[in-house]
Amino acid sequence: MTDHDIRVLDDAEYRAAHTLFRGTLHYPPAPDDQWEYAQETYDAGRVLGAFADGGMIGTVQSFPSAMAVPGGAVVRHAAVSRVGVRADWTRRGVLSALQRAQLSAMRAAGDVVASLRASETAIYGRFGYGVASRYKHLRIDRRRAAPRSRVVGRVRLVGGEEGERIARGLFDELSPVRAGTISRWPAWWGISVRRVVGEENLKVAVRSAGGVDDGYVIYKVTPGVHDASDEKPSTLTVMDLWARSAEAWADLWLFVLGVDLVDRVEAPGRPVDEPVEWLLGDRRACRLADLEDESWLRLLDVPAALAARAYRPAPSVVVAVRDAYLPENAGSYRISAEDAVRTGEAADLVLDVDALASVYLGDVSFGTLAGARRLEVATPGAAARADALFAVDEVPWSGTFF
Repeated sequence: MTDHDIRVLDDAEYRAAHTLFRGTLHYPPAPDDQWEYAQETYDAGRVLGAFADGGMIGTVQSFPSAMAVPGGAVVRHAAVSRVGVRADWTRRGVLSALQRAQLSAMRAAGDVVASLRASETAIYGRFGYGVASRYKHLRIDRRRAAPRSRVVGRVRLVGGEEGERIARGLFDELSPVRAGTISRWPAWWGISVRRVVGEENLKVAVRSAGGVDDGYVIYKVTPGVHDASDEKPSTLTVMDLWARSAEAWADLWLFVLGVDLVDRVEAPGRPVDEPVEWLLGDRRACRLADLEDESWLRLLDVPAALAARAYRPAPSVVVAVRDAYLPENAGSYRISAEDAVRTGEAADLVLDVDALASVYLGDVSFGTLAGARRLEVATPGAAARADALFAVDEVPWSGTFF
C-alpha cells in the first residue's frame, strides 16, 4: 500500500503544479507575467499530480504532438515535460508511480510514442526511455569565418506577430518530416518565442526567393566588448533555423554570419550532420562545442511503432522485447522489409524497451548496443541483419526543445 495518491489535475491546480516543478529545479514560483504564458501550455487531462499529507508532492505532464519516423510516416507523440517530485518525497516511489500512471494514460489515449528532454540522464532509462537522437552545439569565430559565398535570395527581418506567424507557417510545413522531428503545439510558440522576444530581444529573419518564403531563422545577440578580447565577445545565438531547401539553408546561415558587430556565433541544438563548416573559407573557425543527447524516446505502443516505420530489404529478424512498465508491449516481433508483426518464433535478439527506442530512429545500431552489452544476441549474425533492416539515410533529429 502506498502513502500517496496519483490523479489527473484540474485547471485550478495547474499553477501549484508549475510552482512545484520549478521548485524541483531550484527556481522560485513564476511571476504573473511569466505565468500568463505558462498557463496556456497546460492541457486538460494531460497533467498528473501526486498527493500526500493533504498536499501536492509531485507532478508530470505532456503536450499533444506528432513525430515523423523512418520512411516518412507520422505517429501520435506525447511530449513529456515538467517532471518533478518534491525534495522531501524523493526516493519513495513517487516518480515511479507518476511514470506508471502517465505511460498507461498516454498509451490508452492513442499516443504511439513519447519523448522528453532529460535534465538528469540517470533517471529515465528505467522507465523505458532511450536516447534516440543527438544534437551538436556549434561555436563559430565570425572574425575568422570568411564565408565562401554570399546570400543569393532575399533575407529580411520581420518583427512582431508577423514574424512569428511566418515562422510558424514554415515550421508546420517542414516538420514533422525528418525522422525524429515533431509538431509543435500552439502554446509552444507563446512560451518559447513570443514571451522571449520581449525579454531577450529575439529577431526573426525570413528568407525568400521569387517572392516565396522558404526558410527562417530566429536569433538573439548578446552585446559584448566588440573586438576587445575573447573574455566578453559579442555573441549571436541561433535559436531556431528551418529551411525548405539547401539554397535557403545556406542563405540563412550566410545572413547570420554577416550580421555586423558580432564576434561569435553560437548554435546549440543543431543536427549532428549539418555541414556549416563547408560554408566557410576557414573551416577551423567552426568548432564543435558539445555533442549531447536530445530526444529520449519511449515506445508506448510497440506493435504500432514497429509497424509504422519503414525497413530496408534484408533477411528478417525476430526481436524479443521486455517492458516492465507497459507489459502489454512485451513479446516477440518478426521484423522484415515488408512489416513487423507479433510472433511465437524463437527470438534472435532480446532487449529492453529502452534499447529498442534507441535503435528505433536509426541513431545507434544493434551492433553497437550488442557490443556494449545492452542487448542479448541469441542467433549469431542477428545484430547485423537487424542493422540492415533498420538502416536510415539521414540521422534523426528533433530540433524542438520543450
